Amino acid sequence: MVRSPAPALAAAAALALAAVAAPSAASAVGTDTGRAGADRAIAYRATAPFQRHAAAVKAGYVPDKYCIEDRAGSGSLGYPHFNHAYDNSVDPAKPAALYYEDDRRGRKHLVGAQWLVYDRDQDMGTDDDRPKLFGRSFTGPHAGHFPGQPVHYALHLWLWKKNPSGTFGTYNPDVVCLPGTTRPKPPSAPTP
Repeated sequence: MVRSPAPALAAAAALALAAVAAPSAASAVGTDTGRAGADRAIAYRATAPFQRHAAAVKAGYVPDKYCIEDRAGSGSLGYPHFNHAYDNSVDPAKPAALYYEDDRRGRKHLVGAQWLVYDRDQDMGTDDDRPKLFGRSFTGPHAGHFPGQPVHYALHLWLWKKNPSGTFGTYNPDVVCLPGTTRPKPPSAPTP
């Protein structure tokens, strides 16, 4: 008999929402967590169905075949899945990317999400259009990571796997890329 993952997913989402909605020490010292907490709850609800990898693909998130590691060694993103219809979104329910980790048994588990907004003037020296979401400013501006990607701002949120580097850290040291799953390094130029 095949069991539906729906009850487990609903329970996980409910726990995540309860954690986000619970009062924190930050609210006791006057930090405004109202809007940021509400937006995080929206992000949890919106991404909960994508715990099923096939649901994300069906919703238009296109998987990259490579797991992304920080070459400096600070962690990994996992496998990005982009839905470019959500580029420039600051809607907590519409991340431009989802990140999945391989579990060594061929299954992918949702670990995080990213929002991506193009820089208005495409000038890396200015940032007067920096967006905010979840009470946080996006990082950047960043140069494009692949041919044709504009200068942009980014915000990562580790919704489904704790990040020791912080909930909004770019890379997560606890996300592992299995051997042979990362993009091959370009060949180095011969020395004269």
